Amino acid sequence: MSVPSLCQVVDLDAHPLHDDGYRAQCRATLDRDGALVLSGFLLPAAVRQLVAEAESLQHLAFHSEQTHTVYLETADQSYPQNDARSREVASTKGAVTADLVPDESALRTFYDDPVFRSMLCDVLGEDELFEYADPLSSINVNYFLAGQELGWHFDNSSFAVTLLVQAPGAGGTFEYIDAMRSAERGEHNEQGVAAVLDGRPDRPPVALDQRAGDLALFRGRDALHRVTPVVGDRTRILVVLAYNTEPGLSLSEHARMTFFGRLG
Repeated sequence: MSVPSLCQVVDLDAHPLHDDGYRAQCRATLDRDGALVLSGFLLPAAVRQLVAEAESLQHLAFHSEQTHTVYLETADQSYPQNDARSREVASTKGAVTADLVPDESALRTFYDDPVFRSMLCDVLGEDELFEYADPLSSINVNYFLAGQELGWHFDNSSFAVTLLVQAPGAGGTFEYIDAMRSAERGEHNEQGVAAVLDGRPDRPPVALDQRAGDLALFRGRDALHRVTPVVGDRTRILVVLAYNTEPGLSLSEHARMTFFGRLG
């Protein structure tokens, strides 16, 4: 079986990836909101195919369960008990790595497509995007079973590109609060973050309305975000399309062992 063409996977009528006006509109939304959802990005047949593919791969998933601070660090108990730097949250999920994704998968169609990658560069304001040098990290299929979640955290990377393949029956909502810190200036807003952990944020989180077949771009370095626990038997299936802004980079060995259970 050959890799499907872009027009067989993506609704190019609704999402003309090559069009400068479309790209400018996407960039403006991302810059304004810190997040962009491209509704109906995938054609319905492609969604069905990817659900079936993900279900066939699920038995290969490595399931990880971590505790960490919102800054993705180990809790530092030298800080007061209510300080964000001393408090842990939980993140649990299963992951299938890029080397297990079939060569003919539709995921490879747009991950590798030069028009799609050029569109991402324009929207994200990057000169060029590159795949990971290691064989595991470029495409990850993530599975969230009942009760699984991602705790509140900031990303280390400046952007994330995700595709929701299957929504859960309930829960599994992506929530974020934009501009909660400035990593560039070293301002980490520990008090404001602690208030979120206590359930009393100074402004309510925004729920990202992402449905099956929707592509999302998100700036998570300074936006505090989480995925609420999944409710029910329907698995939340989310694909992470990971790129680097420099060639030849691999995910760290520690991160690969933590999230994938192996180095390659």
